Formats: sequence, structure tokens, C-alpha cells
Amino acid sequence: MTSHDRPALAVIGGSGFYDFFDGAMEPVTVRTPYGDPSAPITVGTVEGRSVAFLPRHGTRHEYSPHTVPYQANMWALRSLGVRRIFAPCAVGSLRPDWGPGTVVIPDQLVDRTSGRAQTYFDANGIHVSFADPYCPDLRAVAVKSADSAVHVQPHGTMAVIQGPRFSTRAESRWYAAQGWELVNMTGYPEAVLARELEMCYAALALVTDLDAGLTEGEGVRAAEVFAEFERNIGPFKKLVHDAVAAIADTGTCEHCRVHAGVALPFELP
Repeated sequence: MTSHDRPALAVIGGSGFYDFFDGAMEPVTVRTPYGDPSAPITVGTVEGRSVAFLPRHGTRHEYSPHTVPYQANMWALRSLGVRRIFAPCAVGSLRPDWGPGTVVIPDQLVDRTSGRAQTYFDANGIHVSFADPYCPDLRAVAVKSADSAVHVQPHGTMAVIQGPRFSTRAESRWYAAQGWELVNMTGYPEAVLARELEMCYAALALVTDLDAGLTEGEGVRAAEVFAEFERNIGPFKKLVHDAVAAIADTGTCEHCRVHAGVALPFELP
């Protein structure tokens, strides 16, 4: 790969979002100190701009949310030259007025996971700012890129649960009572690992269901989640494509530069 081909932008596809470019693309294999990423990364172009794509769960959904190799994924993207990432994902809604098909550009997250490797810095007292976990520049671009075919909410708090099971009805009601709007299983530690590597990162969340506590019945079923995502994948992919095409700058923004004045124990890739 030449320096001209190195992608500064990336898309990480979630459940049901296993490809991004039209036609066959040559995969790029990247080795990392944290093992192999979820799948070989493909590099294509969007409006003449080099873009990397990585399916978070693998090309055949081999990885459950708690087994995704998050450290390897983010390290591999950074090592290819990526500095800005859009991360589409499927979410459950904790608000009845944000029904299936709604797209939310979250501005906050709450970590409810456990046991996941969530840092590259196990020593040396490295602490990163994470008060606002998503890149404001990427969020603004995503909101502006939505057309009339997509109902977009420009703010929201995403609770990231361990999975792979869905929430109990009591858990769902508790999350909603905290004022949180979305439930997801993969948004953490992906976001903080991007921050540690000084990459801009924004989640684009597609609502596939109302979470268990909002409606009576049998709760959330995986088959229904995938079916709803499939029904909305066309407009959702177009939003991601248009957001990638609309980014004016492909470098890390000041908000996401967190290591100024800090001596790191290793050089970032």
C-alpha cells in the first residue's frame, strides 16, 4: 500500500453491516501486538478518498460482543493511517418515541460491561480525558449528512451492556429511569481505545427494537433485531457514505488529542 493509498478515515460495521464498498475489494492483513483484528481490513474509495472498512463481528459474525478483539481492531486501523472513525451499530431504544428505524448520533455513553480489555496503558499512570467520549466534529458531520429518508436524533446516551444476552425487563426500566436513551453491546471499549490512540470516533446508532422494559410481551429477539436492521440498511449505509464524503479534514481534531505533554511508554502506531 502506497502512502497515497493509506486511509485516514475508517468505518467499523456492526451487526448486519458486513460490507461497505461496491464490488470486490482486496483485503489488507494487519498484524498487531494484540492479535488479529476481527477480519482483514478492506480499503476502497468514497468520493475519491481512501477509506478503510472493518466488520466489527467478523465477516460471518464470528465474534460475540464480549469476544470482539477491540484492542487489535483499533490498533490495526491506526497502523494503517486511520485517524477518524465512524462506527455504525445496532441499538435498542429506551424511549417509545424513538422507534425502530430511528438513527441516533450519541453524545454520551455509560459503561456497563465487565472483564473486557479496555486500555493500552496497564502501567505508567497514563490517564485520558473521556468526559465527552465522541468526536464533536464527526458527530456534527453525521447529523448534517442525514436526508429526509432517515429520522435522526442528534443527541443521546448509550448504555453499553456486557451481552451477549439482552436486558431483563427490570434492567431496561432502570436504564430508562436514569435518563439513558439507548442500549448497545459493543460501543465500549471501542470508543475509549480510539481515544487512547488519538483517533476521532463517533457512533451512528440504528434503533432496531424497543428494549425489554418498554413494552409487555416476550422481550427482544435476535432474529427480529437482524430483520429490522436489514430493512433499514440501505438508508443507513447512505448516511454513513455521505458522512464520510462530507468530512473536510482527515486528521485528529484537538478534542481527541489527549496525550499532549505526556510521556507515553511506547510510540503510537
